[in-house]
Amino acid sequence: MTHPTDGPPTPTGAGGPSPSVLGDDWVLGADGLRFRRAARVLLLDADDRLLLVRGHDVDQPERSWWFTVGGGIDPGESARAAAVRELREETGLVLGDGALVGPVLTRSAIFDFYAEHCRQDEEFFLARVDHALDPASIARDGWTEVELDVLDEVRWWHLDDLAAETREVFPEGLADLVRPLLGGWDGVTRHLGLQRDD
Repeated sequence: MTHPTDGPPTPTGAGGPSPSVLGDDWVLGADGLRFRRAARVLLLDADDRLLLVRGHDVDQPERSWWFTVGGGIDPGESARAAAVRELREETGLVLGDGALVGPVLTRSAIFDFYAEHCRQDEEFFLARVDHALDPASIARDGWTEVELDVLDEVRWWHLDDLAAETREVFPEGLADLVRPLLGGWDGVTRHLGLQRDD
């Protein structure tokens, strides 16, 4: 999940770059793309359903897509700690570091958001809960104002239904990436490489 600031970018001086509306954790990389590191969680329930969030871009309101819980890694924070924090902020679910397995997947994603071309390096952790959270009761008090505007739905997905979903799902082929993890992680991190989410 992105963590944009609430207002438009503010100029930093004559001729200098403006901070991104995406937020302070996005920095301008040498390749000219906004960049950050992120941690994401593949959260499964006892029925092997995967918790996903559906959101849209304010610049493309007609387009929406499903993605995993997670977001930017704060300075000095480990990817595992960020995954635990993001899960708590976005769902209200509190898990200890030991409840997360992995990273089971990594990837770099290039996408457009808030009219900016972005690259995000992501680490995915696996976690399970015994009882499914009711999406209608998921705590949203950790969400930013912008997240409240662009996030549309939270839902548990059976993998067969997810594989048949007609809206975009990121990472691409997510159901097939999760299936081998249902019986547990084999200890090997799968690197998906660079993917374009557009």
